[in-house]
This record gives sequence, structure tokens and C-alpha cells, in this order.
Amino acid sequence: MTAGVTVVVPTLGRPSLTRLLDRLAGAPVDLVVVDDRAVPAGTLPIPPGVDAKVLTGRAAGPAAARNVGWRTARTEWVAFLDDDVVPDADWAERLLADLTAAPDYVGGVQGNLRVPLPAGRRPTDWERVTAALADGEWITADMAYRREALDRAGGFDERLPRAFREDAELAHRVRRAGYALARGERTVTHPVRPESRWVSVRTQRGNADDALLRRMYGRRWRTILGIPPGRRARHVTITVAALAAVAVPNRWVRAAAALAWAAGTAEFAAARIKPGPRTPAEVATMLVTSAVIPPAATAHWVRGWFAARGARPLETRP
Repeated sequence: MTAGVTVVVPTLGRPSLTRLLDRLAGAPVDLVVVDDRAVPAGTLPIPPGVDAKVLTGRAAGPAAARNVGWRTARTEWVAFLDDDVVPDADWAERLLADLTAAPDYVGGVQGNLRVPLPAGRRPTDWERVTAALADGEWITADMAYRREALDRAGGFDERLPRAFREDAELAHRVRRAGYALARGERTVTHPVRPESRWVSVRTQRGNADDALLRRMYGRRWRTILGIPPGRRARHVTITVAALAAVAVPNRWVRAAAALAWAAGTAEFAAARIKPGPRTPAEVATMLVTSAVIPPAATAHWVRGWFAARGARPLETRP
């Protein structure tokens, strides 16, 4: 193993990749890009002057793609960047400074994340979700690990196929292996990606990953992994009320269940509408998706719960 750092960028071929690689042109790092497209449409657009090794992923998600990348590294450190971030102009210099300053017992150093929000209006629901990344711990939008720490922890758990929870779960295993984690001084910008109005429904698939983590780490999984509380209990209650409103024979029970569903859905929608811009389009999206999210989240959780029977965390080597 040699001194230095390898920067690993898993990508689905987003246009933002070119902008990121331009910022890394000439940086004193080994650059590895993992092409994780399921159906590649030609070669990746590597800008002129950028010396990058391009590897082919298995289209199995960012955790698997990052594993492909770091396992080829022969440097002491491996830094991960998402393909939709923009490193500051001095990012590479600050990265090297962060890693040089890290004591031997520090196995990972996180960068800082900046999420620009529109001026002159309140952010939309999706913009707030993206902005919350700036407060996240150990997120791999910009996270560096010692290669030895990754090896001892077993790498990313590829059973977590989405860009969701896989970074927090790895950070936990790195600490179990005996390393501390720290924050550095470097910064990247994470622009808000354009998305459809149904993005909040689509992301409910992550509830299956939550169910897997619950199987792996038990009832205290959120505390163990440093995951903030969620709304699963309320989503389940709303879903059960909706089912009872249409399936229970007693009409009084159906009526009470319908009221409970309406009250729960209204509270959920209001909680999402209140901090937003409250434009007609945003309000309409929040009303519709707030009715769909609870059953979608519950269904994905149940699916993940049964699929994860017998799951255990990856083995670590202290």
C-alpha cells in the first residue's frame, strides 16, 4: 500500500459527472470512476486532461459500485464522491490536508456539504429533503476512509442497494472495528437535482432497507446507526385505518376508521405544506403524495421485513 489517496466516483452517467471531473483535473490523487449504468449508452464522457481509470460496475447500486472502486485502490486512503456534487476549487488540497492531519486511530474523515436553496421563496419538500444532507453524518457524498478500515469493516453492505442508509451502516462497522471518525475542512456543493412530483413516493422504497437494518441490529437500530426518528408508526396507523375503512363489516367502525385516516393524512400533509412555498402546484403535490406515502411506505417495509429474515451485519475484524 502506498501513501496518497484514491478518489472513487460511482456514476449512472449523469451530466453532472463532467462538471465534477473538471474540478479534479490535475489533482494529486488517483481517480477511479465506476460506470454503474445498467445499459451503457456509449462510453462515459471523461473530459480532456482528466486522468481517470474507468471500471465497470454491476448495476447493483452505489454500495456495490463503491466496493468495486475501493478494492482496486492501492493507496492509504480512499475518498468517495457522488457524481452530482461539485467540489470547491481547493477541494483536493483540503482533502490532503484533512487526511494528513488525521491521527492513526481515525479511520474516516467526512467533508462538508453545501446545498444551495432558491432565494426569495421557501424551499419545496424535495429541496428540503436534499438540504437535510448538509446535516448528515458520514454520508458518502464526500467521505474518505483508510483503505485498511474499509477492509476490516468488510466494505459497503451490498444488500443495501439504494443511496440510502448504506453510508451510516458502514460508518457503524468502521467504528466497531476500532476506528474513530472525524470531520474535515473541505467542502462540496450538492445542487438540488430536478425531480418529478412523485419523487417522495418513489423514495419510500428505502423502507425496505430500514426493515433490513431492523433485522440486523434489533429494535434500537436507529440509535445504533445514528438515524433520526421516522414516521413509520404513524404511516402504519394511517394504512390500517384506510384498510379498516373499506374492509370492516361494521359501518360505525368503518366510519371511525375513515375519520382516523382523514385526520392522519391531513396532519401529514399539513406538516409538509407548512414549511414550503405553498404554491398551488406544491400544495396539490403534497396533498396527493401524502395520501399515497403511508401505504407505500408500509408495503415496502413489510416486503423488506420478510425478505430480510435471518439477516446479520457483515463481519468486522477489530
